[in-house]
Amino acid sequence: MSKSQVYSLLLKQLEGVLSMETDPVANMANMAAVLFSELENLNWAGFYVRRGSELILGPFQGKPACVRIKLGKGVCGTAAQTGRTQLVEDVHQFAGHIACDSASKSEIVIPIFKNGQVWGVLDIDSPILARFDVEDQTSLEQAVEIFTAHTSL
Repeated sequence: MSKSQVYSLLLKQLEGVLSMETDPVANMANMAAVLFSELENLNWAGFYVRRGSELILGPFQGKPACVRIKLGKGVCGTAAQTGRTQLVEDVHQFAGHIACDSASKSEIVIPIFKNGQVWGVLDIDSPILARFDVEDQTSLEQAVEIFTAHTSL
């Protein structure tokens, strides 16, 4: 199956799963599980929720992770501070990268907005360099749109 076919099915699956619930914890947990089980070559998929000047670990799939990340620090903190998706081919070349899992080599982080402010981020890591591309970014941004459309943030 092509990447676009995988994402087409994944987005339909997320629409179905997330449309039945509005609780943010439940929807983060189910979305992390869907992404982790349906996308290849991932070692972590989950959420961080903004609390003041930090991101706090939310539901995820993968190894234990960093619990608190300051805004502007690492890939997640940068996405939260700038409000822009961070697509990182090699995390070891990213200034200030926080190594929660030494196996991670590439990462994509998509900000989640509520009322024009960053509410949190979706964070996905891979043990493969340059695992993520523009197609992943576009599709995962669509996944976040589905999440925000069905979740009471």
